[in-house]
Amino acid sequence: MVRREHSRRELKRKLAQRGKDAGEIDAALETLSRQDFQNDERFAQALARSRQSAGYGPIRIRAEMSQHALDGETVEQAISALACDWLDMAKDLIERRYLRKIQADPAQVRKAVDFLLRRGFDTRTAYAAARVADWADGAENLPEDP
Repeated sequence: MVRREHSRRELKRKLAQRGKDAGEIDAALETLSRQDFQNDERFAQALARSRQSAGYGPIRIRAEMSQHALDGETVEQAISALACDWLDMAKDLIERRYLRKIQADPAQVRKAVDFLLRRGFDTRTAYAAARVADWADGAENLPEDP
């Protein structure tokens, strides 16, 4: 058994690093796919769940999946299968990270928004989370729709 799923691209790169012939690699990967030992859809779902549980947003998850050369449909299916309320997740992240130290400090609120943007949340979700967070006394100066 393996620790985690691997994308086809990842396995191809690993085998090439070990000096295997490109034809052998393709044949081996085709056999693995046929026997369902390697499945990019399953890999995408596992990666999406893993990154979502680590607190990353949909933009970051999509970017990481694109590094594995997954097709757009597979990526979108994996992300939509998460059934996640991204706004609640973003709100929980900034409440956990900043606790109560942001109250009435617009600079700290902006830092919280920047934190969410770096985690892969879209601008609208980041600002909305800053406005609805329990500590958002200092968030009244945030734009309604960035």
